[in-house]
Amino acid sequence: MKTKKRTEEEKKYFRKRLKIIDGQINGIIKMIDEDKYCNDILIQLLAVNKSVRGISEDLLKNHLNTCVVDEIKQGNSEIIDEVMELIKRLG
Repeated sequence: MKTKKRTEEEKKYFRKRLKIIDGQINGIIKMIDEDKYCNDILIQLLAVNKSVRGISEDLLKNHLNTCVVDEIKQGNSEIIDEVMELIKRLG
């Protein structure tokens, strides 16, 4: 499995974003436990989806600017296929 060394700033940024999403999920669990209205829960789920999409886009941008650039500089053109497959999966 490949690894990627992240700066403390990157780790802090992504950790913060994921903790926010974790809080959103916990809020939804509480809403379900409290028998909240379905529409209200669905709105919160949409917010989580948007949050996850946002962090995915940020991570993809970071990946393209670091890992992919480094691989191309090293002559690994197969990385393009890997990224295209990833983009398809992110849909």
